[in-house]
Amino acid sequence: MKLLITTLALVTLSGCSVLPDISPFRNKTNEDVTASETQNGVVNIEGIENTLAAQETQEQGIDEFGAIVKPTVYSSVNGAYKSRPLAKNIGDYVRNMAQDLVSNMEYVTERTPVAVTHFSLIDSDLKETNLLGYQIAESFAHEFHKFRMPVVEFKATQFIRVTDSGDFVLSRDFLDLTSATPIQYVLTGTMTKHQGGYIVNAKMIGMESSVIVASSQMLIPFYVVDALIPSESSKATDIVDGVRLIKGE
Repeated sequence: MKLLITTLALVTLSGCSVLPDISPFRNKTNEDVTASETQNGVVNIEGIENTLAAQETQEQGIDEFGAIVKPTVYSSVNGAYKSRPLAKNIGDYVRNMAQDLVSNMEYVTERTPVAVTHFSLIDSDLKETNLLGYQIAESFAHEFHKFRMPVVEFKATQFIRVTDSGDFVLSRDFLDLTSATPIQYVLTGTMTKHQGGYIVNAKMIGMESSVIVASSQMLIPFYVVDALIPSESSKATDIVDGVRLIKGE
């Protein structure tokens, strides 16, 4: 009797050792396993792994080429901006333009004071700009300072204005500014609306000669431009018949 029990136990153990290990495929469906089997009845593990990887990437919104199918949407509180997360901003494009300007710049050295004005819309009377024109000028002033160029802030007053809204030293009122500024060259430019964004044309001009001593051009994509959100104070102002109207309290 003991011999019979021992024989049955050995047969059972030997049968279990012959069976394949199906634990890696317990979470797979029968259709996946059947599609991955070959004619010899051998399970194709590589085929199952590729199928699972494709399912995972599809759930994450990434196609087989690595492109984002359904990107995460970022939105501001007031709904002014709603788009995918950005890897670059205006400063990155201005940095490339500043390097291009410095590479082909003539007569401008680290001893020649320069100024940066706002970039105007090319199809206007060159006296109109927008939030993009404001930010481009600020970014250029930052990049030129990094090149050790003396940048003159001509909007700086000789006093600090203390108000309920804050303490300010910059002003856009020409009566607060001084005309004795040692500016030899000025960076200015134009912006052209394009189907893909804005074409920005930058040029360094001599104040006395009006000669262009450096130039640069670049297309800033529309989704980078749209990421700029106007402040609430700028929305409260409007220009009617050449007069800026400010909404009171």
